[in-house]
Amino acid sequence: MQSLIALLVGLVFGLGLIVSGMTDPARVLGFLDLAGSWNPSLAFVMGGAIVVALPAFALAARRQRTLTGAPLQLPTATRIDRRLVLGALAFGAGWGLAGLCPGPALALLVTGNGKVLVFVASMLVGMGVFEVVERWRQSNGRPGG
Repeated sequence: MQSLIALLVGLVFGLGLIVSGMTDPARVLGFLDLAGSWNPSLAFVMGGAIVVALPAFALAARRQRTLTGAPLQLPTATRIDRRLVLGALAFGAGWGLAGLCPGPALALLVTGNGKVLVFVASMLVGMGVFEVVERWRQSNGRPGG
């Protein structure tokens, strides 16, 4: 049952990304172009997401289990460290260069667009490299921060 719910939530999320225009790299790049012809439409999408997410996270913080009965696992890290900043910079640079981030890119996979396929393949390679480096760091007793 949890897999079915996860599938439905993923489909609704993907549909929301498509309807909102988050899967259109030109619109995303227009939003990120503050010095040029800025397109503010995605600010409303993000604002709407925050309005929905804030009460949902407040409710989740008071619960021990999800609505399906699974243990609820919310992030506990609160420290802003070098790794977080560098990761955010890398994410932002990738988003600005490609006009895509992981969610919209995965939603666009069904189109078979070559650029999207290259983006997702590159993203997966980057995630794999990160995992290898992390395991190496941990096995050599090096801190992650």
